[in-house]
Amino acid sequence: MGPAAMMLARRYLLPLPRSLASIPNSAVQMSSSASIQSLADLCDDHASSPQRLSVVEPGLFSIYGKLPRFHGQIETVRCFESNPMVRTVLSTPGQNRVLVVDGGGSKRVAILGDQIARLAVDNCWAGVIVNGCIRDSAIINGLNIGVKALGTHPVKSLKTYPGERGVAVNFGGVEFVPGQWIYSDEDGIVVSKEPMH
Repeated sequence: MGPAAMMLARRYLLPLPRSLASIPNSAVQMSSSASIQSLADLCDDHASSPQRLSVVEPGLFSIYGKLPRFHGQIETVRCFESNPMVRTVLSTPGQNRVLVVDGGGSKRVAILGDQIARLAVDNCWAGVIVNGCIRDSAIINGLNIGVKALGTHPVKSLKTYPGERGVAVNFGGVEFVPGQWIYSDEDGIVVSKEPMH
């Protein structure tokens, strides 16, 4: 049974073969992510169709979490210094999607902390990209998820504005549209209208 089948079995509480039942979810997730092709190679493979690829401005985002390489279909949240919608969305089944959060680029509060990041892991989100700050970075760095953010901030966000879900958002010179594909690794972030893997 391959890593993807093991993840599905665990996600839907199917019995695993006795020889595989003792393998932790983290090992399954990490073995799956380890096989992801690098962004450089993906871009080389799709160089003949550059109109499909949008590259986020380099140098904006720092890498957090144990999985520096992640990809999936885009889901979006737009919020400003208030994160209830981020919690709501990451509390739902992620189906290996990536949540793109447009926090307006604010560096005055953190939009994502360890509790919400754990929800993302538990609900099978592939990653979270935050146009804003996160906190509890030391804990998030131990979680089996990919996270990118502008930086860290110790102050939690407000809860006064619910935010919007499923809307196109723009930052880093790129439009992020729900249902399109996003690929992220140590070299950057690329958005594609079609899957590239």
